[in-house]
Amino acid sequence: MSMICQTTIARPVAISGIGLHTGQRINMTLRPADAGVGIIFHRSLEDRTVTIEACSNNVVDTRMATVLGKGDVHISTVEHLLAALSAYGIDNLHIDIDGPEVPIMDGSAAPFTSIIEEAGLRKHPQSRKFLAIRQPVSVIDGEKRVSIIPSRFFRVTFDIAFQHPCIALQQRSVKVTAAGFRRDLSPARTFGFLRDVEMLKAAGLARGGSLENAIVVDDERILNPEGLRFQDEFVRHKILDAIGDLSLIGYPILGHVRAFKAGHDINHQLVQKLLATPEAWQLLEFNEEDLEKSLQMSSNSFASGLAFSEA
Repeated sequence: MSMICQTTIARPVAISGIGLHTGQRINMTLRPADAGVGIIFHRSLEDRTVTIEACSNNVVDTRMATVLGKGDVHISTVEHLLAALSAYGIDNLHIDIDGPEVPIMDGSAAPFTSIIEEAGLRKHPQSRKFLAIRQPVSVIDGEKRVSIIPSRFFRVTFDIAFQHPCIALQQRSVKVTAAGFRRDLSPARTFGFLRDVEMLKAAGLARGGSLENAIVVDDERILNPEGLRFQDEFVRHKILDAIGDLSLIGYPILGHVRAFKAGHDINHQLVQKLLATPEAWQLLEFNEEDLEKSLQMSSNSFASGLAFSEA
């Protein structure tokens, strides 16, 4: 049923934590929103509050994280929170935040799934619109590449390759659901190389970065004393990031994303290219009366060319 009606949270919830780059304590409150509102950040400043919609048009930087902005006001590292919201099918939400970045928490999306479940979900009577992929769309940038092809579901297949003994080649494919995200993806933490972390700190960045909120590797080993949460935690986190980045398209996706060595930058390029290629997708809207019929449809029923695959 969650895939039919628009959804928000049932009651407000708050969470606080350290900002990865500023090292500042940041407070954030999630509040229910009416149908059709979308996901909106409200950045409180000393003299005003700036509203920034979570959409691709407001992406201002993708170098180290996905950053949303309006004018001179930015909110960084939004992808982990957005991934959790997307996986739980939350369409409408107000997010009050008093700092320039979403708190990094433990480097994963697990704290955000916890507060979503604490808040509970509330359905709106209005139906959801899905962006259904009709034709493949691809972006290639050097060795990086990402594409999306037709599918009945939202699936992400990701390959990474690092010249490092603890990472090497990793591949995983997941059908994105709330239960699967909570279990298999949300605990996966962001990661970085010690040499890069030291360089960022020297530049005045990553002030809040530590072994408590990231996996850090040197040239040979993982420095976190507790080790990994999953053997393939690195690629799982890349999938988590991609779900958050792609949610900025503004609609739940029916399509299969395939990525190799991808990151925030090329994920955003795929969103931009997809939105600029309207013949490659179609918006579908279901209501309660359509539920049984839509579940029984075969891919051939989409006479307009929605050749979905089960992939």
